[in-house]
Amino acid sequence: MKHSILIFDSGVGGLSILSEIRQRFPRTHLHYLMDCAWFPYGIRDDDALQQRIVDLCRDSVDELQPVLLVLACNTASTLALEALRATLKIPVVGVVPAIKVAADQIPRTRIEDAAAAPEIGLLATPATVNRPYTERLIRDFAPHCIVNRLGSSDLVQLSEDWMSGRDIRPQLQAVLGGWLTGHPAMTQVVLGCTHFPLLRPLLEALWPQVQWIDSGQAVAAQSSRVYPGDPSAGDGSASLWWTPPVTPVNAHSDTQPAASPLRATTAHDAQCHWQGAEAYLRRLGPVHSARALSIPPGP
Repeated sequence: MKHSILIFDSGVGGLSILSEIRQRFPRTHLHYLMDCAWFPYGIRDDDALQQRIVDLCRDSVDELQPVLLVLACNTASTLALEALRATLKIPVVGVVPAIKVAADQIPRTRIEDAAAAPEIGLLATPATVNRPYTERLIRDFAPHCIVNRLGSSDLVQLSEDWMSGRDIRPQLQAVLGGWLTGHPAMTQVVLGCTHFPLLRPLLEALWPQVQWIDSGQAVAAQSSRVYPGDPSAGDGSASLWWTPPVTPVNAHSDTQPAASPLRATTAHDAQCHWQGAEAYLRRLGPVHSARALSIPPGP
């Protein structure tokens, strides 16, 4: 679709990026694609996942014809951003943990005792906290800080559950309470997975002493800089797409789908909650369609 943006993630996490992009692009049509068939990405082999992301994004760009692709997923960005930029003829924007943003808020003073250095937290998936790319970000932008890392796949699923309307506060306390209590000097935590900013209302209510930092505004700003379309074109609507494992009972579309190699087929909400994503999108504006795509789910 001319003058549209495709925003991609494994699940609902990229909606935290989409909401920032919507503020910059109030009229542009936004496609949101969730790879529910491979959710969660944090448990996948890197090589297979990179190929999956490149193939899925390439096919979706061919079908939906956006003028900009946003990888609203830290894992997808670290694994497939360069490959997609080499493959596609449209701009591709990625997301990285906002370690620089957090570290820049801390003065670079000389500290004789390394144990007394200021502390920041990095909350991400287990794969992200251990990747060499993350090590380089810490080395380049936060050498004056102690970076306490917590990798959690549970928080990814809790974000999905929260978006579907479930009360996750006890589980959230169980996952984060001990870590935060164990680092009382850590007053800034980088949300290094796009799922986690969706939990901000709960995080701020449970731990008001912590500043929760994410990269959503930076991604939206970069998208605005490289967007080649007309930002005044469009009606402010969105479309929701997902890759499906099983048949839903209530998937629907507000418009009749055209014949397409990415035709509507099946979906489920066992882990990747497309219903919660649709409800979120409708709070932001009209939803043109919400349906699954017949992309091969892969191994």
